[in-house]
Amino acid sequence: MLPRLLKEKQEEALSPFAMHSRLSRGRLKAEVHCDVRTVYERDTGRIIYSLDFRRLRHKTQVFFDPQNDHICTRMEHVIYVNYIAKTIGRALSLNTDLIEAIALGHDLGHTPFGHSGEATLNRCLEESGTGLRFQHELHSLRVVDRLAARPGGPGLNLTFEVRDGIASHCGETYGEFLLVPDRNKVDDAIEQTALTHGFPVTLEGCVVRIADKVAYVGRDIEDAVRAGLMEFDDVPRAIQSSLGRTNGQIINTLVTDIIENSIGRDQIMLSQERGESMEELLRDNVERIYRSDKIDRYEKMVSNVIEGLFDALVQATHDPERLANSDHRVYRAFWHYLQERVWPESDHALQPVIDYIAGMSDSYASKCFEDIYWF
Repeated sequence: MLPRLLKEKQEEALSPFAMHSRLSRGRLKAEVHCDVRTVYERDTGRIIYSLDFRRLRHKTQVFFDPQNDHICTRMEHVIYVNYIAKTIGRALSLNTDLIEAIALGHDLGHTPFGHSGEATLNRCLEESGTGLRFQHELHSLRVVDRLAARPGGPGLNLTFEVRDGIASHCGETYGEFLLVPDRNKVDDAIEQTALTHGFPVTLEGCVVRIADKVAYVGRDIEDAVRAGLMEFDDVPRAIQSSLGRTNGQIINTLVTDIIENSIGRDQIMLSQERGESMEELLRDNVERIYRSDKIDRYEKMVSNVIEGLFDALVQATHDPERLANSDHRVYRAFWHYLQERVWPESDHALQPVIDYIAGMSDSYASKCFEDIYWF
């Protein structure tokens, strides 16, 4: 028996609520099956070998601090999400191959400088009067569907379930204790799901969505401690008593609670007590970390860089001939980027600028800004 068929046979022992690889709704373009790997294993390979995944190691999670090797990057975050989600998935007898692909791909479309970069780029679009907006979940879908390159054409041609999990992973809805898969979702509703923060089509996607929060709620405190913003003892005593006094304790408490309340059910659920404690801790992080003076100063820097790049590149697109003949390395690199890709007529004229900036690492964005504006 082929290795892939053996794996698919073994999946019959999974939970009745698990997604089976052989039942995938398929890819945007049909492909011949691999003899060795399941469809979701192939998706994971395409994701981790993409240049977009590679750049995550140079993208901010919360803190931009290139001098501190221990501050969490976007790459480390997706690895933590993957580990936590697979731990939950194994305990619930779900398809961990599907979980892994979604977890490792869920932030491929994040901007440089984390959510600060995302907010600034979205504000630039709002002020442009075009009606465009930027949402990293949707852009992650755009990356895997259109921008990431592989032999045979643009896009990674991932399965429906992985694409859906990426687009509907939203980890910023704090009061979410119960996730029920939207199994009736139609194939062309993925983008709308991202806009409305609807639930994933699979239970595996729901696991990744909740694991995203579990991964960062305590880890952001660790980074804040390293940045000198707070100490773990600053966390309210009631939350410490409910969840724990370290990141490891918080993760263990939440993972155990999720498993206990979700096993044997077609839903992913936190108990009321742990769910409310996690929500309270997330909101406490907003006040102590995300709205701190240090982050505020950082966001001002991010705004300058992203706005400066956006204005310069938009202006450059107004004069294609000058852009093509420019000897400035930033504009020359942008010109080559434009020539290497096919831009459908349905794309707005600003879309290449959005794609180019969103794909930058923190360091590359900063360097481009300096090259344009510093003398």
